Amino acid sequence: MLYHNLSFQTRQTTTVLDNNSSIAFLQYTSGSTASPKGVMISHRNILENLTAIHDYFEHTSESHGVSWLPMYHDMGLIGTVLQPLYGGFQVTIMSPLMFLQRPLRWLEAISRYKATSSGAPNFAYDFCVRKIKPEQITHLDLSSWDVAFNGAEPINYQTLQKFASLLKPCGFRSEVFYPCYGMAEATLMVSGGKKANLVVNKKVDAAALEKNEIIILDDDDQQGKILVSCGQTIPNHKVKIVNPETLIECSDRKIGEIWVSGASIAQGYWHQAQLSEQTFGIDIEDNEKEGFLRTGDLGFLHEGELFITGRLKDLIIINGSNYYPQDIEWIIEHSHPQIRAGCTAAFSVDIEEKENLVVMAEIERAYWKNGVKSNGDGENDSHSNQLELISTIKRSISGNYDIQVHAVKLLKPGTIPKTSSGQIQRQACKKIFVSENLTVNFNH
Repeated sequence: MLYHNLSFQTRQTTTVLDNNSSIAFLQYTSGSTASPKGVMISHRNILENLTAIHDYFEHTSESHGVSWLPMYHDMGLIGTVLQPLYGGFQVTIMSPLMFLQRPLRWLEAISRYKATSSGAPNFAYDFCVRKIKPEQITHLDLSSWDVAFNGAEPINYQTLQKFASLLKPCGFRSEVFYPCYGMAEATLMVSGGKKANLVVNKKVDAAALEKNEIIILDDDDQQGKILVSCGQTIPNHKVKIVNPETLIECSDRKIGEIWVSGASIAQGYWHQAQLSEQTFGIDIEDNEKEGFLRTGDLGFLHEGELFITGRLKDLIIINGSNYYPQDIEWIIEHSHPQIRAGCTAAFSVDIEEKENLVVMAEIERAYWKNGVKSNGDGENDSHSNQLELISTIKRSISGNYDIQVHAVKLLKPGTIPKTSSGQIQRQACKKIFVSENLTVNFNH
């Protein structure tokens, strides 16, 4: 059985808890940049966040959700189980493996059950675009889908465009895209837009972006990079953009670390007092003493809209310029059809006191067997294919950025480090590269 249908009664808005600050459960972080940590989520945190999601998504008792998201992480647990329970509507749940094996199943479930609310991280939308062919979707009817939320990682404008174009014949409307932002430490949702509003995009100067500055360009400017807004801060919360080194709030149109305060922010990490003290309840220098959560994410605010640019720990700094790994990985994955979607890592390593770019990329299974075989086989054709693929990767990067690639490692399918929710663990990749402990096909 691929799907499980759950139905809940309408929510009771008069629920009262004797101690709403008491811990309801531990919600573990994804572990994308560090080991997973148990976040202490209170009853108040849950109710506050569920209310915001319900109101922003405009869920009703007639809503119907579909999800393949893992229920042991915030988006799956809060959005898939607790939100339908809170809103009193049906949800159809499928295994994450069912989606990963055949992404079309996600869309088929939405079509079959006339779902109104469903979503996933950006990589899932891109996975659909890369794996689903137009002739496979002629039977789908996606006209019921009115909230296609997208969160958990930076949102790619091109992915949204391609996904909407692919599924337009099935009744999918680009207006239903719902970019949002959240994290386990904030229970789930931090920002989102009004359901009826169109997605807000801004074209910015790419060179200025490398210097942590935002210069807004005209929409018809061909040299800019399009960034997607994750909406406005939810009620009873504040978002500030702060310099992570000086702890001073950034001036307008400057990229900094995203700090959040409000009723959804958790109490800290379970049995990790020192780390909790470094992350929760932090005050901004020369500003209000309110106590903020340091998210570790980078971004900026523009006209009330929150834009996410990347993760602080994953930021690649070479020759004084900032590069976001997800942008480099996007370029690599679209440079050759045999590079696996969502299975590339870009990071920098310190070699002789200088940062250098390293890339790891998984190869499609058929190509690995036929063209890029395990090292040591001595086949000239295989070696030639390796060189060609590596050259393609390097050209794709140099064609977009003024940086050289120190090393490219081609990996067997299924070997790149990921979190249990499918996110690339770039820091783990870096540790493996430095220790040279990964079985690789080719290093150049």
